[in-house]
Formats: sequence, C-alpha cells, structure tokens
Amino acid sequence: MSAKLKATTEGVVTRTLLILAAFAYIALILLLPLASVFSEAFRHGLSAFKTAITDPDALSAIKLTLTVAAISVPVNMVGGVAAAWAITKHDFRGKDLLISLIDVPFSISPVVAGLMYLLLFGAQGWFGPWLLAHDIQIAFAKPGIVLATLIVTLPFVARELIPMMQAQGREEEEAALTLGASGWRIFLWVTLPNIRWGLLYGVLLTNARAMGEFGAVSVISGHIRGETNTMPLQVEVLYNEYNFAAAFAVASLLAGLALVTLAVKTFLEWRHSDQLAASGH
Repeated sequence: MSAKLKATTEGVVTRTLLILAAFAYIALILLLPLASVFSEAFRHGLSAFKTAITDPDALSAIKLTLTVAAISVPVNMVGGVAAAWAITKHDFRGKDLLISLIDVPFSISPVVAGLMYLLLFGAQGWFGPWLLAHDIQIAFAKPGIVLATLIVTLPFVARELIPMMQAQGREEEEAALTLGASGWRIFLWVTLPNIRWGLLYGVLLTNARAMGEFGAVSVISGHIRGETNTMPLQVEVLYNEYNFAAAFAVASLLAGLALVTLAVKTFLEWRHSDQLAASGH
C-alpha cells in the first residue's frame, strides 16, 4: 500500500514546480495585462484620469452600464430561481427541454444573440414595421441593450442553483408541506435559506457579465455616443480614435467594478465559510 501511495504521490520538487507554473501562467495571462490597464490609465496622472471618466460620453456610458445591470440582474435572479425551483422540485414533461434551453446562451455567440434581437426588432425585422408605426424603438435603444444583456446572462443563476437544489433533495419541502405550509411559505422559510449562497454566487456572476458584455450589446446598440454606448463600447470607441489615455481610464474603471465584485465574493467566502461548506458549494 505504501509503495502504491508513493508511486502516485508527487514529490516536493514536482509540487513546487507545478505551483510555480500555475502562478506564472496566471500572472502572464491575467495579472500582467490587468496591471498594464491600470498603469496606462494613470500614466498621465490623476487629473487626466479624472477628466477622462468625467467626460459626458463616459458618464453616460457608466450610467447606462449600471442601469442595464440593475435591470437585468434582478430579472434573471427571479427567473433563475423560478426555473431552478421548477426543475428540481417538480416532475413534468419537457424538463429536459427546459434545461437545454437554459444552456442555449452558453452555446451561441453573443454576437448571434444580438443579431437575433436585431432581426426581430430592427427596422427591417419581423416586428420592425409595427414598432415604427407605434413609435416604439427597441433596436438601437436602451430596451434592446437590456434584452441583449438579459439573454447572455440568463443561465448563471439557474445553473448555479440547479445542482445545489438537486443535491439537497425535496425532503424538507415535502415535510413542510405535510405540516400545512403554503408554497410561498415553504420557499421563504425552507428553500431560500438553503440556496442563499448559491443564489448570491449566481447574482455576482450575472452582474459581472452584465457590466462587461460586449458582443451582443455591440450589435443591438447602434453605437450612439452619449446614448447607447455602454462602458465596453465606449472603450472601443475611444481606442479606435487613438484616445488611449481615456480608453484605458474607462477600461480601468470597468476592471475596478469587476474586482469589487470579486472582492465581495471572496469576503463572503471567508466570512461564511462554514455555511458555504454546509450548503455543499
């Protein structure tokens, strides 16, 4: 037995080399580019950085990004919880189809997702003439950006909750039901406490993707400066205009928002490690 264990256990040198290789890879692929963004953002000083992010177009992009995230995250949170509840707590025809549909945004390019909405709601799309006749604008306007963001962030909450809720089973809900609890009370007092950490993870992932989405939003937004440009689109516009200082300033702000999300996630993991372990996450 000891010989077998020795044959399948890495030595100290091997473990050290693997760890160093992992850190070197992460540093090369992630940390070094991230550091370069912040370095370029502040290359011309704090005043230049402040000027770049307080430009009216930049402020409009920041406001639009936060607004879209504020809409899409709660909507997909509710939808994801409902889908996970239906899939894990009920048996019905079409369950496998519903699971497959939830995974569709993972399978298609975000550009294709934006194009789908453009073909539906654009001037030449299926509903375009009717929308124009009623003075309703979805494509190249904020509603289209919200729809595009909704589709690309749709799976995160549901996909975080489904495995957790399947592992927990239905026993607690069934016990509460036999005691006369209503469905809503069962959800609030039994299901929700058991899934709160998985739900939080899903919300954080959804928020990060909503703020950083580029492909789908690029297709449907129309790139109207000061109106339909989100922060990623504003970075592209500034970079294409060779305004590198402003482009990196906005990019660093977007990266900072992502790092704040990561910091919140890490803090919650540290602060509530026992509950996370108990939830099986």
